[in-house]
Amino acid sequence: MLDKLTGVEARYEELERLLLDPDIMQHQDKLREYSKERSDLEDIVVSFREYRKMAADLAGAKELLESSDDAEMSEMAQLEVQSLNEQIAQHLEKLTLMLLPKDPRDGKDAIIEIRAGAGGDEAGIFAGDLLRMYTRYAEARRWKVEVIDMNEAGGNVLKSVQFMMKGANVFSRMKYESGVHRVQRVPVTESQGRIHTSTATVAVLAEMDEVDVHLDMNDVRVDVFRSKGAGGQSVNTTDSAVRMTHLPTGIVVEVQDERKQLQNRIRAKQILVARLYEIEYEKQRSAQEAERRGQIGSGDRSEKIRTYNYPQSRVTDHRINHSNYNLPTVMDGDLDDFIDRLATQAQAELLAGETLPDNA
Repeated sequence: MLDKLTGVEARYEELERLLLDPDIMQHQDKLREYSKERSDLEDIVVSFREYRKMAADLAGAKELLESSDDAEMSEMAQLEVQSLNEQIAQHLEKLTLMLLPKDPRDGKDAIIEIRAGAGGDEAGIFAGDLLRMYTRYAEARRWKVEVIDMNEAGGNVLKSVQFMMKGANVFSRMKYESGVHRVQRVPVTESQGRIHTSTATVAVLAEMDEVDVHLDMNDVRVDVFRSKGAGGQSVNTTDSAVRMTHLPTGIVVEVQDERKQLQNRIRAKQILVARLYEIEYEKQRSAQEAERRGQIGSGDRSEKIRTYNYPQSRVTDHRINHSNYNLPTVMDGDLDDFIDRLATQAQAELLAGETLPDNA
């Protein structure tokens, strides 16, 4: 590991020299590329240099311990050696985690899709509850939420919604929300007080730049139509809504939230690019893994990842077998208890060499 860290430091120093090169400074693309790479390596290099300083201090303390004839000085040196050994062990653990393969999508904004599943109107109400939960989570982290497309059935029933979540490292947190979410509660329409089970699906896509995915617009059929509101009525008099169909894959994207067709075209293209990237990413991951455990293990969105049980005020994440018994707080956007645990499990599996491919 130390050889790898030395190599990272050498690359970091090379990037610092390149960023001062007048020729590089004239090429904005290269300048951005090298600046980002340097930024990505900076924390590792700073931590590695801290480790080297501690290692040097440890060598000095050991030398003092071996050479001193003074009992008091020897005792102080012994305590210093013990303290530095503990610090170095913790620091090496931190450096190990920092060297884990990074998901290239982690720093991206996210496109999130929520769709009502089984359960009729109750599933649509639950989909709306999930939308509120994620909106509150974003507010707490000072992220921005922009609705792209919403399909309502009237009242509080939400058939589907697409929205953009923008902020620092959004995808690195929200990617763990992909999957089938299940709710168990007494619907407001239930007269006999029976508990029903309903579901909603959540898909989280990383917003990718076009340079990350090759999209040939000759493969895309674009249709325009008038935006529809709840119940199907037209909400404007121009053909501003956009439907893009990617002919090779059959992927269909509809966007009608913006008033101008050009804005909807841009949004639809962003979503299409994100979906194509997700398909390619899943292909690469599947090719390198025969099977994975849980959602982090398999990435299968058909699996129920979380249950929201209202009578017990319990939320259970089945991937980590963890339950939180403060359901109202969770539904108000307090998701870090689950996301932190999922991220920790992902790191542990990476350390065990059991999961993500090298480019993840």
